[in-house]
Amino acid sequence: MCFEGHVLVKNDSKVPHSVTGGQGIFRRQHVDAKMSVKKCDTEMKKKKIYADRNKCKDVNTFILSDYKQVKAICNGQGRYDQTNGTTKSVAKFRIVRCDLKNNGARKPKCQYKGTLLTNRIVVVKCEGKLPVHYCGDEMTFESNNATIGKIPMRSTSVPTNIHF
Repeated sequence: MCFEGHVLVKNDSKVPHSVTGGQGIFRRQHVDAKMSVKKCDTEMKKKKIYADRNKCKDVNTFILSDYKQVKAICNGQGRYDQTNGTTKSVAKFRIVRCDLKNNGARKPKCQYKGTLLTNRIVVVKCEGKLPVHYCGDEMTFESNNATIGKIPMRSTSVPTNIHF
């Protein structure tokens, strides 16, 4: 679990990737620059992404990027959070989240609905400067290199609609 005692974002996996093979599993299950919302069923099956005992995984997230950019999160392009041991990306990513449509289904009857999410801060667990666990993502209204979505507010500003 990525957030011991904290609920920040939905966690994609119940078994830490570091226990089952680290960055290789992370890369296979979560990084795919060519993924699309229409390919969830195909890719989940092709990449053999299942939960315990051949049960269909409830949700899996694919980062639409090459592995080099994702790996950079653990190599200076991320912000380490000491409270939970995770690292948040500085760059914003597009992701495809695949949600299981038929709850409780078992392989091979897994059916997924894909959703494209943009401007996401990706949260990962790093080990040895490599991402080994996808912890989730956070929405941001900022784009990379711009201030779109930010509302500037000076500390000296006082709202005029306050009544005592």
